[in-house]
Amino acid sequence: MHEIKCPKCGEVFQVDESGYAQLLSQVRDEAFEEELHKRAEALELKSKGDLKIAQMEQEKSFNEVLNDKDKALADKEVEIQQLKNQIAMNDSEKKLAVSDALRDKEKEIADRDAKIIALNAKLKNQETESSLKEKTLEENYKNQLKVKEEQINYYKDFKARQSTKMVGESLEQHCQIQFNSIRTSAFPNAYFEKDNEVSTSGSKGDFIFREADEEGTEFISIMFEMKNEMDTTASKHKNEDFFKELDKDRQEKGCEYAVLVSLLESDNELYNNGIVDVSYKYPKMYVIRPQFFIPMITLLRNAARNSLRYQKELQVVRNQQLDLVNFESNMQEFKDAFGRNYRIASEKFQTAIEEIDKTIDHLEKVKAALKSSENNLRLANDKADDLSIKKLTKNAPSVRQMFDDLKEEGE
Repeated sequence: MHEIKCPKCGEVFQVDESGYAQLLSQVRDEAFEEELHKRAEALELKSKGDLKIAQMEQEKSFNEVLNDKDKALADKEVEIQQLKNQIAMNDSEKKLAVSDALRDKEKEIADRDAKIIALNAKLKNQETESSLKEKTLEENYKNQLKVKEEQINYYKDFKARQSTKMVGESLEQHCQIQFNSIRTSAFPNAYFEKDNEVSTSGSKGDFIFREADEEGTEFISIMFEMKNEMDTTASKHKNEDFFKELDKDRQEKGCEYAVLVSLLESDNELYNNGIVDVSYKYPKMYVIRPQFFIPMITLLRNAARNSLRYQKELQVVRNQQLDLVNFESNMQEFKDAFGRNYRIASEKFQTAIEEIDKTIDHLEKVKAALKSSENNLRLANDKADDLSIKKLTKNAPSVRQMFDDLKEEGE
């Protein structure tokens, strides 16, 4: 049994186990309900406060997010506006660049068109000039060909009308006439005459050309040989048959160049094309046709005149070298003469020294003798100064008495 005391009246009740359990259960249920109710209310109040705080915090956070969104949206709008401005600027720049590019391109096209027009005009002019040159060259060639044919016909006719002897002589006359016709104007200071002096070998050339400058310095000399023969001559000569003899004549007459003026081998294209240099066989030798006679002289003479200054400079150098050799020779001669004179003078000087040494020895002896004599004279003078009547009459009392008497009489 369990006793239960009433809190109000103080009466004590006894309750069995079953009633006590029911009563305890009832009390627990009420207290629990009450506690639960209280806790539910507290929880509700707390939940409402927390909810309100959460709402406030959420509103604050939302407002912050909203502000951030607004700021971001404003920034985006600014950026969008900047992009729009940049796009507009880029469009302007692009339009300006396109405009400049189009203008440059149009200018380039215009310049190119102008160049094309100029090139076409130049090409047309060149074609015209080329056509004129071709016509001129063709006319010149025809004229030269005509002149050559006329010369060939002239020389053929010239040879046909003359004997073998006259052929050679007439070629010489022809060249001489050609030269004399321009001698005064082109070669006023030149010498051009027949080679009439037979050399030691018994041969001579046909003509010799020489020319000197205003100072008389020869700067060009040419030995000429003229060769021709009749077409009907049985034995045909060649130009090279005369090279050796011409070179020998050139050397014996002291000429610098040798020129063979020839009508031989008329069908040989080598000699028909112009001036032929055969210096590979003989030095400074040429073979020409008669029409190149004057041009050959002019060519060699102008080349020699151009080199005259260098020849003079070379001669000056040679003279300087000769002067240097003479100077060195004179210097060596002076050295030899000076050495010879110095050797002779040295020998005589040594002899003079020896004689002077001998004289010095003699004078030293004379000096010693003079010094000895001087000493004796000094001693004699000292003795003379020390001389007195007393000393003189030391051992002669009568003489001394005489001097005393004379002394007393004088007083």
